[in-house]
Amino acid sequence: MLLTKILFIVLIIVCFFFYILYLGDFALVLFIIMLTLPVIMFAITYYTKRKIKVEFAVKDKVVAKGQSFPVQLVVTNPSIFPIGKAEAYIEYYNVFNNQITSFELYLPIQSRNSQRVTFQISSKFCGIIKIKNSQLVIFDPLRIFKFRTARNIQTEVAVVPEGQDIDGTINYTDRVNDESDNFSEHKPGDDPSEVFDLREYIPGDKLNRIHWKLSSKYFNSRHKEFVERNIENVEMLSDMIKELIISISDNLYCESPESYFSDHNIGSLSSFTFITSVPDTDILEYIDNEVDSELKNSIVVVKDSDDAMKIQSDYSGMNIIPVVIGRISASIKDIEL
Repeated sequence: MLLTKILFIVLIIVCFFFYILYLGDFALVLFIIMLTLPVIMFAITYYTKRKIKVEFAVKDKVVAKGQSFPVQLVVTNPSIFPIGKAEAYIEYYNVFNNQITSFELYLPIQSRNSQRVTFQISSKFCGIIKIKNSQLVIFDPLRIFKFRTARNIQTEVAVVPEGQDIDGTINYTDRVNDESDNFSEHKPGDDPSEVFDLREYIPGDKLNRIHWKLSSKYFNSRHKEFVERNIENVEMLSDMIKELIISISDNLYCESPESYFSDHNIGSLSSFTFITSVPDTDILEYIDNEVDSELKNSIVVVKDSDDAMKIQSDYSGMNIIPVVIGRISASIKDIEL
């Protein structure tokens, strides 16, 4: 581009000497054209820059981990002037780390039209993928000027774990009733499938007498409040995971969990699991001393095995479990819930 500017300046100087050395209207007109042409190119390109609109179009806002998904960069030019050359600078990253991947897209922009450029993205890890157009650079037809527009246009996609269908059968042939085929309808026995007198959990209740109903509490950083969801089936669990991932913002702000405990009387629990990325957070001591639960776990997310070795448990009533990024299954395979 610098070479183009130098050549154009040389042409203007040549036309100037041509105008001085040769008499006639042609030399004057040529010199005026060479002087006004850059001004016209600047004005047209600047006007077009102000009119151009840029946005992303994503069909699926939630995709599975490792699955490629298409993203479209949509550039709309309502003006009558086309752009022969434009460069879009695309960046994308997972909000849970700072690894930014960037690439460039080259495209012409037609007048009174919308251009769509499709590219594929995939992620090996779950989380929120931020896709951003850092800037769109457009050039005038003579490649003398360039303008930057549509900065920091962005969208996001939630990447969730891939669901696995489990097919299985239960063989009841080894269950032989040696007593009777008649059971009491009022007095509970040892059959965990029987349901009598539903009530809140009381410490000391047998595990096989508990009617398990999953419930989860997560902080929604976008609404700046805790949200409680009851999970009764696989579909509700999947929806909750999607909502959890989408609710996280890239500033990673979260209100202190103590505020939730102060506003909600959670009572006695059979098990309690806390997930954090800060090994020395004060909330661990609070949970160890204040949360009434028979079993308490703290899952601490770390970058690598070396960081996992540094984590030590200083809490007598809580299990500290380091989880290495990328090795989640292996890290929590022995967790007791």
